[in-house]
Order: sequence, then C-alpha cells, then structure tokens
Amino acid sequence: MSALLQPFKLKDVTLRNRIAVPPMCQYMAVDGYANDWHLSHYASMARGGAGLVIVEATGVSPEGRITPGCTGIWSDDRAQAFVPVVEAIKAAGSVPGIQIAHAGRKASANAPWEGDDHIAESDARGWQTIAPSAIAYGKGLPKEPQAMTLDDIARVRQDFVDAANRARDVGFEWLELHFAHGYLAQSFFSSHSNHRDDIYGGSVENRSRFLLETLREVREVWPETLPLTVRFGVIEYDGRDEQTLLESIGLVRDFKAAGMDMISVSIGFTIAETSIPWGPGFLGPIAQRVRREADVPVSSAWGFGTPEIAERVVKEEQLDLVMVGRSHLANPHWTYFAAKELKAERPSWTLPAPYAHWLERY
Repeated sequence: MSALLQPFKLKDVTLRNRIAVPPMCQYMAVDGYANDWHLSHYASMARGGAGLVIVEATGVSPEGRITPGCTGIWSDDRAQAFVPVVEAIKAAGSVPGIQIAHAGRKASANAPWEGDDHIAESDARGWQTIAPSAIAYGKGLPKEPQAMTLDDIARVRQDFVDAANRARDVGFEWLELHFAHGYLAQSFFSSHSNHRDDIYGGSVENRSRFLLETLREVREVWPETLPLTVRFGVIEYDGRDEQTLLESIGLVRDFKAAGMDMISVSIGFTIAETSIPWGPGFLGPIAQRVRREADVPVSSAWGFGTPEIAERVVKEEQLDLVMVGRSHLANPHWTYFAAKELKAERPSWTLPAPYAHWLERY
C-alpha cells in the first residue's frame, strides 16, 4: 500500500490522501477580488485528486498584499468572491484551505513577470510598506519600510483575526498563517530584519511575540474542529543554521501550545545573501527534525514533486503531508499519475468518474 495515498486526518478534517496543493501566488486578482481565473485554476487542482488545495497568500489588508494583483480578504465582499472557489474545490472532493498573509517590507511589488521588484515611488499603484524596523530587504526590493508602532502591531493582529473570521464564514476548512518567506511575521522573528528595542525585539522571546500573539488571537475565532496551521521559515541558510533551527523549533513548540495543529516547514528568505542547497526533497530531513523535536505534524514544499520522492518522505516519516506545487501547475492531475506510477490498485479513485472512464478505457 502506498503511504502517500493513505488518508490523513487532522482535527475533524480527513484528506483523501497525503498530497496537497500549496499556496502559489497567481497575481491575477483585481483590487483584491478573486475572479474567474481563480475559479478555473483551483477547480482544476482539486479535480486532479489532491487531498487539500490551499488558496494563495491572501492579504489581510490592502497594504499586506505582495502585489496589486494579489487576492485579499480584508472586506466581506472580497471574502464572498471566494465562495465559488470554495464550492468548486469541495465539489471535486478536495478540502479547501486558504493562507492569510501580510507581506510587510516585501509588499508593494510588481508581479514576477513585471520585474518582481518594488513599484516605483512615482507609480500610483504602490503604497507605503511597514515592518518591525525601518530596514529595507535590498536587491530588487530597496524601499525602506516604515517601522511599526505598537498601534500598528495591534491593528495588523486584528486584521489577521478578521481575515480568519471571514475565511471561516465563506466555508474554508483549513487555515494557514503565512509566517515565512521574509514577510511580516518572519521579519519580526529574524534578527536580520528586527532591530527593535521594545517588547517586540531583541531576545528570541520578544522577536517571537508578534507571531504567538497573532496565532493565539486567531485560535480564539477559528473553529476548534478545523485545522489551524502555520507556514514558517525555520532556517535561513545564512551560516548560522543550527542557532536558527534551535530557536525555530522552540517557537514551533510554543505554536503547538498556543493551538497550532500542523507546521509547514519552509525557509526564512529574510535576506538575499544565502546559500540554499536546492535539490530533490532537501527540506525533508529538516522537517523530520522539527516533527520529532517539536512533536507536531509537519508538511513541506520545495522539491517533492516526483511520486517516488513524495512516497519516500511519507514512508520515512519525514513529512505527514506533502506539498506538491509546480508539478501540479504542469499537470493538475498529478495525483492520478502518481497513483499509477506507484502502482496503486485502483488509481481511478483520484479522478472524477468521467475523467477516469476516458483515461482508463483507451
């Protein structure tokens, strides 16, 4: 029996397999509203057989978007725009999830195919970015952010809570907080980007405060029966990896105590000068260490996009859930073909009956 194709239960939600489509920004929204592109895109991912489909990083406020083309959930009408997407994912047999986010100093950027850099100051599409400290990321994102006041911090926490409420009300059954990739929460945790001298800076306890407060407040409104997960960069590959990992694992334990149900292990991406050892399944051993030392279910992305690797990391208990991103973009029916590759007894279960009928008949 394939380990990858076994069901996975978290809280009251059961996924039909251990395969998930992770959040992948589409940059196709208009003023934060999901549209027909998102409906078509996410419906195709769900029809392919994945157990979980997580909607892209969705801004909890206008300033929290990465680009002007990012989806948003800062108002009830923008949340309602996701209803057809949620219903389409469910109709295809997948569980609908959403990742809510604030991009911090990496916000106000052009889409990747438009430069992947900060929008020019003279361009009316841009906006003032915020961060724990007035430290620019650098490279293509040179805009200096405005250091957040305590009132700003409280406001953004409330934005996350309001976003969680709206996500719940429109039918999402899996919530992920984006605390990775150099965005706002990650930049609070990293000493590279957080030079504050108040209760939100300095010690690892202080640098963790915004993340834990936000998680606890979201936990109060997100249903106990539904999974609340966090994507978090546990390592930077900046030459001090063991120290960062130890601090990160300690924070993951605190996340668990605060009500987090699963951690999605990722990279910090807080600075540009790193030496990331890209390769097939390279984060698997790190995720396994987090899983073991924090005693919490784990998922991860980056390099798990072949059936053999995805099967191995589940069988070896490196991951509980495998995030398969780019391979799903290339082939939305990746789960079906993975099942065939792994010689599952009846891979047709991964497809709707009409698709299975035609693919297996000829």
